[in-house]
Formats: sequence, structure tokens, C-alpha cells
Amino acid sequence: MRVRNITRAGPIAGQVKVASSFLGRLVGLMGRGHLEADAGLYLAPCNSIHMFFMRFAIDTIWLGKRTPEGSYPVLRLDRGLRPWFGLVPLVRGAEAVIELPTGVIERSATAVGDLLSLDPDPGAK
Repeated sequence: MRVRNITRAGPIAGQVKVASSFLGRLVGLMGRGHLEADAGLYLAPCNSIHMFFMRFAIDTIWLGKRTPEGSYPVLRLDRGLRPWFGLVPLVRGAEAVIELPTGVIERSATAVGDLLSLDPDPGAK
């Protein structure tokens, strides 16, 4: 899937995988050595994550409930969550989280309150 910041009219990530099963969300990015610059992982439903067994730092964008127009409001941003940091505190009202390489939040200028679109990858089957 592709993630775009509607508020700032810019891309966030173009190759975001989806983890919607319990096991997929539990494992998340564990065991991976890194994320490609344009990659990410979308976990839903999700209002808390852990960094146990992670081998690299990540940025996270926490999303609220889908608006009637189909976009998702940004509720919270975490920059550079360290590996083995532990549990990330519960994000009240969060419906999902996008895990991204560090620096993506800064490069995209994403801020709390922005609206994001989550679009299927047109090349995916």
C-alpha cells in the first residue's frame, strides 16, 4: 500500500505491508535487519507496540479512526524508537500504527492532526 500525507500533499511511503492478523502484528518487524527507505509496516487494529527483539530503530505514525472522506488523522508521532526500548505506551483512540524507517517523519514534515491516505499499490496482485 502507499501512504500519503493529504494535508501536506506529499508521500510518506510507497511500499507498506499490512499486518492484520494477531501473529502478524505480534511479530511485526522482529527478525528483520532494516527497512528500505520507501517501506513500512501497517498494523491494524493496534494501539500499542513493543520494541523487544527489534534490531533497528523506527519512526511510528499513530492513526485514529477513518474519517467519512476516507482519510486517517495522525494522533501521535514517535521518532527514532530504539531497539529493545520495551513497550510503547498505549495510544488512546489509535486504530492503527505505521512503522517506518527513522527519519521519515522529519522528511515528510508529518505532524499531529495531519490527514493521511492509505491507497492500495496499483502494481500489487
